[in-house]
Amino acid sequence: MKYYLYNPLANNGIRPELSEGVELVDATSIDFEKFFDGLKTEDEVVLIGGDGTINYLVNHYDCSRLRNKVWLLANGTGNDFLNDINETPDHEIELNRYLTDLPTVTVKDIKRKFINNMGFGIDGYCCEVADQIKEKTPNKKIDYTGIAIKGLLFHFKPCHATIEVDGKTYEFDNVWLAPTMKGKFYGGGMKIAPDQDRFSDHLTVVVYKAKSKLKALMAFPSIFEGKHIEKKDMVEIIEGKKVHVKFSRPCAAQIDGDTVLNVSEYWAEI
Repeated sequence: MKYYLYNPLANNGIRPELSEGVELVDATSIDFEKFFDGLKTEDEVVLIGGDGTINYLVNHYDCSRLRNKVWLLANGTGNDFLNDINETPDHEIELNRYLTDLPTVTVKDIKRKFINNMGFGIDGYCCEVADQIKEKTPNKKIDYTGIAIKGLLFHFKPCHATIEVDGKTYEFDNVWLAPTMKGKFYGGGMKIAPDQDRFSDHLTVVVYKAKSKLKALMAFPSIFEGKHIEKKDMVEIIEGKKVHVKFSRPCAAQIDGDTVLNVSEYWAEI
């Protein structure tokens, strides 16, 4: 049997046509542990969704116990995971090799695995504003780039950041963002950590800093191609296994696109 797990509440949700040997399952109504442990070894599971759907799975089931093949039928809005593995959302992609050995992040009272990134700074601010827009206008398409530009120019104020990686401490002023990356991409196509290998034993912290708003704005488009790392006066790349990032004031953060408000610091580890 092939089970398609879908979210009926998703605005861009899809339902594959029923055929023999296929069953649709409402992912919002099941206990993942009971569901997977109850499958026969020959059964297969297809997740319909994007980065958030994969994140939900790895945080609701110990994927090291998987006995079944799990596939992704991509239907997300950002699809940073697909960009990272150089795949397109037009076919089912086997996920099993990507679902284990994942990093964890601890922020406030939350401890969670992540598949792409832990974001902190203007990226978290963009998710916060997007959530507000979705609440007011559920079907409106979100322009994350537009939100970021307005944030850079008017609304978001850079912070002082204290960053500790594998026991070594760094101090930075005028920090706009400081994500910790498992993959290369985040934010719906920004190649923020172009040299990060998803299967490596380390994470990459990217520090984007600039005293001038105009300078920060002018360099921002280069992130989409990963060219920002050439701006050595603005970007610091730090690699390691254990990360602690602390900002001088609380900001919104995001874990694979899921917003966490009023965050002062986070810990990430692989």
